[in-house]
Amino acid sequence: MRSLLSDLILQRLTSMAGTTQSTLNKRVYQVLQQAIFDGSISPGSRLPASRDLAKELDISRNTVLAAYEQLQAEGYIQTRTGSGTFVTADLPSDGVIADKTLTKCAPARSHVTLSKRGSQLLTRTGVASHQWGAFMPGVPDVTQFPHDIWRKLQNRLSRRLHPEFLTYSRHGGCPQLQQALADYLRIARSVDCTPDQILITAGTHQALDLLAKMICDPGDVAWIEEPSYWGIRNVLSVNGVDIHPIAVDDNGMDPPENQPEARAPKLICVTPSHHYPLGSVMGLARRQKILALAAQQGSWVVEDDYDSEFRYSGSPIPALQGLTSDAPVIYIGTFSKTLYPAMRISYVVLPRQLASRLKIAHSELYRGGNGLTQLTLAEFIREGHYAAHIRRMRLIYGKRRSALTRMIEQELGQEYMCENSNAGLHLILSLPDSIDDVALSAELEQKNVLTRPLSAYYLRPASRRGLLLGYGCVAEEDIEAAFRHIVDSLKPRLIPSKCNIAES
Repeated sequence: MRSLLSDLILQRLTSMAGTTQSTLNKRVYQVLQQAIFDGSISPGSRLPASRDLAKELDISRNTVLAAYEQLQAEGYIQTRTGSGTFVTADLPSDGVIADKTLTKCAPARSHVTLSKRGSQLLTRTGVASHQWGAFMPGVPDVTQFPHDIWRKLQNRLSRRLHPEFLTYSRHGGCPQLQQALADYLRIARSVDCTPDQILITAGTHQALDLLAKMICDPGDVAWIEEPSYWGIRNVLSVNGVDIHPIAVDDNGMDPPENQPEARAPKLICVTPSHHYPLGSVMGLARRQKILALAAQQGSWVVEDDYDSEFRYSGSPIPALQGLTSDAPVIYIGTFSKTLYPAMRISYVVLPRQLASRLKIAHSELYRGGNGLTQLTLAEFIREGHYAAHIRRMRLIYGKRRSALTRMIEQELGQEYMCENSNAGLHLILSLPDSIDDVALSAELEQKNVLTRPLSAYYLRPASRRGLLLGYGCVAEEDIEAAFRHIVDSLKPRLIPSKCNIAES
């Protein structure tokens, strides 16, 4: 089956027939250049591999390579090692259409220049082209969601739905959900809050965007973990926040003792209960240090408690927010990992001195809604279905994690296991420094095995190589076959004398 891009190229090549004597590779280049200029191929989008495009167009690969090389030389496209070929986010401003006959294919539009931060965002995107399948990290098994229970609750509630749930939210979210969350968080996560401190948002990214806009001015500093989730880096950067990566060890973020000339951060962003992506848990002494630094510097600690419900050994880890009374902590939680991402419901527990103002700002900027979904979720929690679903999924994910761990140890050896993580929805396959994890991940994607390269989570040059392997959305019986693809791709990259892979 041909891609949309190949269909576009073929249509425009056909319309050029008889109008030019140029070579085929020149015509392919002209069509691609025109498509980039008129917006048919958007800035930042990925182009097919030259081999794939040549096959779809039924032409020589050298023809496609020649067109790609010309476009790259003129600044229209760029290659990223191990990731592919992409249209540049900031196109050449002095570009001209090489052949006037191309105007018959589609009218050229004026070049649109994005803002610097918009262009920067497009060059640092982390969203994967696929969001489901072995071993996509951070994705729960959405097929296990109890739809029948949810549907009965929603049908019952919709029959007597008050009009206020069908208009814009003016309370920072559904009051019933705020109450249910306050009760749940107090018991399950030791969070100290009342319902009026809870703000419901459309995902964690929206929550972070609100905090960046309302607490930080452009140029203000935010500390983030190194490595860290790409999403928080992008949200802060696009709001003009100066992000400073702080190294993470086995106890979480480890700020330096003395920073006499450094600017104090407005935000200190941490994942203390389960660091993302390495999996370490922040110890008590380190938590107290972070809180003391925040109080001393007038900073707010942003605690992202994204998947703490899924812990497979040891005692539950309480939230940093409840460690001391009136802690300078903004606590963020989400249902994307426990239920399903498309629900787009997260929540923020705001300190009392921020709550009313940030709720007003949220309403002004984003106009909250989804009243029926929020009300249904409140009943889902209140009647105990949420806690039951968590318990059930914890058992399922625990078995999948054990199966994947066994495969790594049997096929590769104990040294490839990252032992920091005993929670969450992913683990890390550690790799030797000599292996390009970005290239390996890209190769596996061609085999429909979805991973994330660990080095991509570092803002500075990566100190570790590895693959993030999510076991949430892969059935236990499918783990072995999917992992075989990883072994097959990894085997040729290993030094034979150090290779510990069992012969197949």
